[in-house]
Amino acid sequence: MYKVGIIGCGKIAQVRHIPEYLANPETEIAGYFDLNTQRAQELAKAHGGRVYATYQEMLGDPAVDAVSVCTVNTTHAEIAAAALRAGKHVLCEKPMASTLEECEAMVAAARESGRLLMIGHNQELARAHVLAKQLLEEGAIGKLLTFRTTFGHGGPETWSVDAGNSTWFFDKKRASMGAMADLGIHKTDLIQFLSGQKVVEVTARLATLDKTDASGNLIGVDDNAVCIYRLSGGAIGTMTASWTYYGAEDNSTILYGTNGILRIYDDPEYAVRLIRPNGETVLYRVDQIQTNDNQTSSGVIDRFAACLGGEDPGHLSGEAALNAMRAVFACIESSQTGRTVAVDQKESENG
Repeated sequence: MYKVGIIGCGKIAQVRHIPEYLANPETEIAGYFDLNTQRAQELAKAHGGRVYATYQEMLGDPAVDAVSVCTVNTTHAEIAAAALRAGKHVLCEKPMASTLEECEAMVAAARESGRLLMIGHNQELARAHVLAKQLLEEGAIGKLLTFRTTFGHGGPETWSVDAGNSTWFFDKKRASMGAMADLGIHKTDLIQFLSGQKVVEVTARLATLDKTDASGNLIGVDDNAVCIYRLSGGAIGTMTASWTYYGAEDNSTILYGTNGILRIYDDPEYAVRLIRPNGETVLYRVDQIQTNDNQTSSGVIDRFAACLGGEDPGHLSGEAALNAMRAVFACIESSQTGRTVAVDQKESENG
């Protein structure tokens, strides 16, 4: 039984991490820390476990084996690195950190401590994405040529535990980045997972088009990102992330190959559709993608528990996440400079 501490008790902890830890027979929640002490106390009362006065107090408790870092983006690196140095295994929410240097420091801390660092890129675990990767590897559509991957919804102000336009997601000092890091990191990671390739070049435009803060001013982070990616195998495609899809959520990916097309999560009934050149269509009723309004088990906690037991985290490792974050930061640079940017693909010592 692994005893886990929850650092940050906001919405993602309440609807994903805590319920999934409680449902996993190998994990037990040891306690909680949040800047809002009352919030932590309410969770402890509801689910068991103690409340820690500081996250450092939690990290100093030898009874805690691992922690979930569910805090605001700009604190991920500091807390995760401290936890790893304290001998705790770490599951960190995305985006991994606010700068590339912070991401690299987290990976270095995991390597030096010998502890697990895993990032919550849950889209890799979605059943349709696992199936699509298998189909690609089997050559179902031939060589991948182009792609379109999208993640858009109406914005985090309806999702955040502190709902409304005062949400921390809109505050650059706490979020650092907007839709690109909130949603774009998922699809950047996903296209690398599906293709088995890396993003090596980006041309991107990040913009704030509609979201306003409590004062009515445009927020300080991007609410839309439109990116062109070139992969290491030669394929070119688009990645779009948006907080201004004021209607049905779009979490679809379409892959175009030399011998067919794979359409993923763009049909309400069939999660995967394989379309052959002659028009023949093979339909797969696998599952439906999790949305903000329809929460189901992400599978991340089950994978984390399995990795605590020795399973390889694979693409969910800190090293793998670092590759996706490099692409994200390259997109930000591209948008700021108006130029195409090559993605630094240097490997970590373990990678």
